[in-house]
Amino acid sequence: MPVWQGHTPEARARVRACAARLRAGFEAAGAAPVECPILLPAATLLDLYGEDIRARAYVTSDALRGEQMMRPDFTVPVVEMHMAGGAEPARYTYAGEVFRRQEEDEARANEYLQVGVEIFDGSDPAAADAEVFALVRAATGGMQLRAATGDIGILMAAVGGLRTSAPRKAALMRHIWRPRRFRALLDRFAGRSEVPASRASLLAAADPFAGAGPDIGLRSRVEVEARIEALRADAGTPPISEREVALIDAVLSVRETLPYALENLRDIAVDMPAISEAVAGLAARAEALEARGIDTAALDFEAAYGRTHMEYYDGFVFGLYAGTRPDLPPVATGGRYDALTRVLGRRAGRPDGIPAVGGVVRPGLMVELGGAA
Repeated sequence: MPVWQGHTPEARARVRACAARLRAGFEAAGAAPVECPILLPAATLLDLYGEDIRARAYVTSDALRGEQMMRPDFTVPVVEMHMAGGAEPARYTYAGEVFRRQEEDEARANEYLQVGVEIFDGSDPAAADAEVFALVRAATGGMQLRAATGDIGILMAAVGGLRTSAPRKAALMRHIWRPRRFRALLDRFAGRSEVPASRASLLAAADPFAGAGPDIGLRSRVEVEARIEALRADAGTPPISEREVALIDAVLSVRETLPYALENLRDIAVDMPAISEAVAGLAARAEALEARGIDTAALDFEAAYGRTHMEYYDGFVFGLYAGTRPDLPPVATGGRYDALTRVLGRRAGRPDGIPAVGGVVRPGLMVELGGAA
């Protein structure tokens, strides 16, 4: 439901006041307040996330500015603002509405307030991760929220280390945030699933265009031919070994408190050295969290966490949940998004980007749960 539907003026005032307190707290920690437009160029978001973004964003058209999207989150506009000339290191905070289409769950808000903090600082990524987590957790202090953490970078490193073709690794990377599609691809590349009859027939044909009729659609014949050649090359690629598939599954199955998860991942890294650097980063983050007073022995870690709803994150991810209200979305989420800054940095003439991490809190949920008094 809309963020204000059924809310009294008093409740609305409490949510606004909570948002103001949250932002003031982030400002007190050194973050500069920024404002972001509500309407964003659709082309940027489509380039980043593909057409899938349309399923969860509100799209409109402007005669002069072209297709626009109502702000689905703050991260992209904040990164663009920083890349346009922000000093480094930098810390920002913001507050405002975001808009998400809800086609399957009417109980979920399609418009709600979000307050966030973003850190652009490559000097010590582990320390920055810990700082954001500690800031967000402190902002929701006293609410007894359950913390869930993960690290998308470990799975990405595992995929990057597979002994298979670059196109296959790229395909798996694209679908890391779509677990079912990722699994289907991994099984296909491992030779576990049969090639569809239609594809086998196409690849076996001496002339795939024989009897195909006139050219129609948006793709040219040259593009179609290139795609067929890519499929033929893939068909001739040896399958990913069962051993490597088992190691990917071992990574995805890690679900422990952070110290035990780290021990488990170190054991896996012995057989899969490609993840060693990412695991070392996790260890450094654990130390940085401890230095900020976070009890990592009580902190849950799940290697697969964040794969279904955090698709621009490529490292540390976290969420804070109300254990007594499993029907609610997380009260706070966040993570690292270095790849996003590289993509947007190239467009702004800063091809190296800058390591960045951020977190957001939903003051409406804090008020609903009674934690914003």
